[in-house]
Amino acid sequence: MSDKQVASKQHLQQELKVVSDDCNKKQMLGQDKDIMGEVYKTHAAIHTLDNTISSLQMELAATRNSQKTGSSEHSPATSNSSTHDSSPKKKAFVVIGINTAFSSRKRRDSLRATWMPQGEDLVRIEKEKGIVIRFMIGHSATSNSILDRAIDAEEAQHNDFIRLEHVEGYHELSAKTKIFFTTAVAKWDADFYVKVDDDVHVNLGMLAATLARHRSKPRVYMGCMKSGPVLSQKNVKYHEPEYWKFGEDGNKYFRHATGQIYAISKDLATYISINHPILHKYANEDVSLGSWFIGLEVEHIDERNMCCGTPPDCEWKAQAGNVCIASFDWSCSGICKSVEKMKDVHERCGEGDGAVWSAMI
Repeated sequence: MSDKQVASKQHLQQELKVVSDDCNKKQMLGQDKDIMGEVYKTHAAIHTLDNTISSLQMELAATRNSQKTGSSEHSPATSNSSTHDSSPKKKAFVVIGINTAFSSRKRRDSLRATWMPQGEDLVRIEKEKGIVIRFMIGHSATSNSILDRAIDAEEAQHNDFIRLEHVEGYHELSAKTKIFFTTAVAKWDADFYVKVDDDVHVNLGMLAATLARHRSKPRVYMGCMKSGPVLSQKNVKYHEPEYWKFGEDGNKYFRHATGQIYAISKDLATYISINHPILHKYANEDVSLGSWFIGLEVEHIDERNMCCGTPPDCEWKAQAGNVCIASFDWSCSGICKSVEKMKDVHERCGEGDGAVWSAMI
């Protein structure tokens, strides 16, 4: 064999080796990708399983808790308005609790005349759409007072209250919120639980459709998220007596949903129901709720359609096809003079009476 042929053969062998090495590298890279893909799938499956187990554990604990409290709280004196009852839980899509007070009869009537269904429609929306709507109220410090009897009469007329084992008072809103979620979880097995004030306008169809988009997610906390200043000065509105817990003067609160309206998923409502005796109450109800979820795997959803202004703000948005979920005036922490203005807001910013019935849930 000539030197030229030997050189040619060596060159060919080198080329074959390069090609072979390249193929081996690609094969190894392909195997690495396959392995990483399998690892990713395994992690995703474990995460899903972990969420499922967590949800089941909370549901089991909630069931045990409601059975325990239900059996201990039944008595003839509380049978009509007990926080818990022995009947099976009703399935629902969302339970909406409208926070109200003894002195707010005119506010309640303004909602009944606008966005809150009445009579047969209230029953129908619950059966057909799974939307439960109730005014939530406790009782007075004096047993069977004239205030309590007035609510009894109003309930007999409208059948749209949920009575709480709670003594009414403005500075007890954090406690009332805990008791509402605990009571609602005991009565209804819902995907979501909503708290709204009685001076806020709500478009039920938009609310239901928005919640439905997050139905498959665990531990959802939805509202207009804010982070206001911690007010250490006494004798000011929203004073925080425990301001020192939030660090130096001038600090802000952690992100939390504004208190006019917010929604939480079943998991979080169940968590409150189970742990309500040891959940700390801050001076402000919305801060308290946000604090209960610190340290939990919670998805905070900042839904700005839940805090539109009153006309012209919500009206312009409705005309542009972006109908608001809720409307109120920030300056009044609700609709200013809501008894007089609720009808006007409803006419100019309402989604239409048929919207909730066609909402995809």
